[in-house]
Amino acid sequence: MLLDLDDDRRAFRDFVRSWVDKNFPPERALELEKREYQYPYELWEGMAEAGFHAMGIDEEYGGQGGNAVDTAVLARELARSLGGLSWVWGIPSFAGAKALGHGGTEEQKREYLPRLAAGEIRFSIAVTEPGGGTDLLGAMTTRAKKVDGGWRVNGQKMWSTGAKEATYLLLLARSGDPEAPGRRAPTTLLLVPTDSPGIEMRYIPKLGMRAMGSCEVFLDDVFVPDSQLLGQEHQGFKVLLASLNNERIMSGALALGMLDGILAESVEYAKSRTTFGKVIGQHQIIQHYIADTALGQKQGELMVFDAAWREAAGMHCHQEANMVKVVTSELAVSAADRGIQILGGMGISSETHAQRFWRDLRQFRIAPISNEMARNNLAESFGLPRSY
Repeated sequence: MLLDLDDDRRAFRDFVRSWVDKNFPPERALELEKREYQYPYELWEGMAEAGFHAMGIDEEYGGQGGNAVDTAVLARELARSLGGLSWVWGIPSFAGAKALGHGGTEEQKREYLPRLAAGEIRFSIAVTEPGGGTDLLGAMTTRAKKVDGGWRVNGQKMWSTGAKEATYLLLLARSGDPEAPGRRAPTTLLLVPTDSPGIEMRYIPKLGMRAMGSCEVFLDDVFVPDSQLLGQEHQGFKVLLASLNNERIMSGALALGMLDGILAESVEYAKSRTTFGKVIGQHQIIQHYIADTALGQKQGELMVFDAAWREAAGMHCHQEANMVKVVTSELAVSAADRGIQILGGMGISSETHAQRFWRDLRQFRIAPISNEMARNNLAESFGLPRSY
């Protein structure tokens, strides 16, 4: 188990923290977040200049290398100030760097990874569907039909965050015989250029992560050439499975970073706000709120970096990844709620950050997998029968 960061990772952590504090402190993040549907290109480009998009990409493909521990450090430090805006980095990293690293051909890696590392292209995830949610495969209706030179794709996707600003969609669709029975129909994973004829997108109004617009994606007879197949035909979900543990661990690191930001704001306010002739930090209940948030921070930290270390070491970590996802999301949402309570009326003001963190965090209990489904997976890992 990784109990602490080594010197190189501490230096990297300090670099990321100072970069965020200088370029995108909480006040600037708050202003970016208020610009609904206005993608923060300045944040994307700043991350490119800092080399963050190159993290987790092998040096031979123009990246900076780094494993799950390194990307967890990056995710945590970004989220401490940026909150949900951290997905500007996170979604292309998962849908691009991780997906291509696991399922891409050598030609695809050499074509796309250097461009992603340089910040020249972006990726978005197009997997969830209107009638699906957690029942991803059973309710999937989007289909990819094999034709000469590629596929014809028809269907609809939901919650594709950053899709309108992306260069490619990482899209999962049913393939094979459309009349074949069974809920586990074959699927194929495709990298779909967003400028393909037949694609339309519409923003979905939502509670948090407002500048990172999430989209409905409509696909009407969209042609996708053979060169855009990721992995093997009819094996699309298996390609996704290879990187799902990483997605859950990185979600945990992002939630932990937001918990850090909540704790910092709560402590600062408790030291400066005065009631009944003394700072509120002298009131026992406020001290307990802050202590509970600190307890959650330490639990989350140990779990995130233990799971990240296991992934980096090539160990089996499916249980740990599910645990991290559930525990960090619930601890961070609770911490955000306490943060609002500590700030009182100012906690629901758009001038402060606890409300922003709460709005950005609440979806972590639902995505990328619901906490209920993650608990089901955990129970199954102990030999219990499948409940769905």
